[in-house]
Formats: sequence, C-alpha cells, structure tokens
Amino acid sequence: MSQHVRTALARRVVESMAPWLALWLAVCALAAPMAAAAQPVEVRDARGRVVRLAQPPQRIVSLLPSLTESVCELGQCHRLVGVDRYSNWPEAVRQLPVVGGGLDPQIEAIVALRPDVVLLAVSSRASDRLEALGITVVTLEPKTHADVRTVLGTLSDLLGVPRAQGADRLWRVIDASVQAAAQSLPERARKARVYFEVSRGPYAAGEGSFIGETLQRLGVRNVVPAALGPFPRLNPEFVVRADPDLILVGNRSMQSMLMYPGWQTMRAVREQRICAFGPQESDVLVRPGPRMAEAARIMARCIADKAP
Repeated sequence: MSQHVRTALARRVVESMAPWLALWLAVCALAAPMAAAAQPVEVRDARGRVVRLAQPPQRIVSLLPSLTESVCELGQCHRLVGVDRYSNWPEAVRQLPVVGGGLDPQIEAIVALRPDVVLLAVSSRASDRLEALGITVVTLEPKTHADVRTVLGTLSDLLGVPRAQGADRLWRVIDASVQAAAQSLPERARKARVYFEVSRGPYAAGEGSFIGETLQRLGVRNVVPAALGPFPRLNPEFVVRADPDLILVGNRSMQSMLMYPGWQTMRAVREQRICAFGPQESDVLVRPGPRMAEAARIMARCIADKAP
C-alpha cells in the first residue's frame, strides 16, 4: 500500500471519529462540574459547630437578607427555594415563597420546602426547632467587615464555589469600592463628626459595627463609641450632647422625620445637615453583605454634600 493511500485512509478514520470525539469531550465537560458538585462539604458556622453535607446544598432557605444577597452574588440564586419577608434583592428573590422572619419563622412552611440547608442568624429562634425536625442549619452572623469576609468564605465553601472565583473575588470588589468612595470625599468633609441612626429608638450604629467601620474608612468620626456596642439604643440626649456635624438616618418606613426632644438645638438640625434615606437606600446601608460597596458610595455622597 502506497504512502499516499495510507495517509488518505488515516484521514478518513480521523474524520469519521471526529463527531464521537467531540461528543465525548462535551460529556466530559458536563461531567466535570457535576463531579465537583457531588463532593462533600464541611463548614464551621458562627456557633462553632461543624456542618457536614454529602454534597453542596441544592435547596436553600435563607432567613436573613444579607445572606440571601450573598448567595445570589456568589452566582447561586437559583438554589434558593424560600426567603424571609425582608429579602427583596435581587429582583429574582421576590418571586420565592416567603417563610416569615428570622425572629418569627414559619416552621411548617420551611419544612414543606424540603430544604437541604437553612441559613439564619445566631439570634434566630428557629435553629433548635428546625434541627429537631432533621433539617440542617447553618448560622452566620455578619456584624463587622471581617465577619462579612468570613461569611462570604463560608458560603463559598458550603455552595461548592471555589473561593478564588467566589468569596475572594467578591471581597476584593467590596474592599476596593469602599476605598474608592473614601478617596472621592473632598478634604473639607474629612474628620466630620457623624451620627448614624439605624432605626427609630434611636438605635445607632456604633464604631464597632460594620457601618461604623465604613464611616471610619471614609475618614469621618463616629460620635457613638465602640464601648456602647455595635447598635446601641441611645437616650436622645446623648446625641444632643455629642452635637454631630452631620446626621444620617435610615428611614425604611418613610415616616416624616420626627425630631427627638432637644434635637432642634443641634447645629446639624438647624443647618439641615441631615440625610434621611428612603427604604431602598436604607436596605443597602443596613445589610452587612455584598452591597456594602454601594453603601459606602451612598454615605460618601451624603457626607460630601452635607458636611460643613
């Protein structure tokens, strides 16, 4: 057989095998992530408990808005089958069944969704009851910037998302965006003394909270010291004595901005150095999760606009 004939035969054999080779490669490509997804996962939650699952959970109920948002920002929104009443971002989660709140969960509704895991805060009352029913619970408590980074890492591991493409990438974006927001502030706004009210009470964001840490990174001074706790309830007189240059208020209910006794005497009130944020911006500001970058930009705009 001549060399020319052998070459022609070999070419025809390769050409006839090409479709099968392409199919085999496609099957391998599909099988690879499926095999990875089937790997067992092990995480340590905020209670210090080790949670083990045979594979990453495919049916998740989230009872904390910041955890809902984190799951979605890690690209796994499709695994959510139920959320708490306050989870409203991204838009896709508004179509999911609502199972109460972290403090008043609807246990029967959660069980009916057959979740592989339920995500909730340490303070939630649902943990023991759900675990007694055989449902796996992972408690996560993001209170500070470090906590948020830890929670994102834990969720990445739980979901089977490599940290390099998941938590680490997301945290770099958050960190860089907060830094950019700080650099955007004019010099006159730096060192302004700021009071941040989370909700009526007044409940404030202290220096030790994630909001307080963001304010610190923006270069302003929080009038509520860390010694009072992350989110203390204050006597309105405390704020009067502190006499901040600027007041930031989360106003989810869109009620009229009612002054507490004595507040009319403060310079910030007399000179209208107040930013009262509506429901959508308030949600961004008070949730320790992937939208902290946006929260920093919102605060920076207010400070730049209102600071003396």
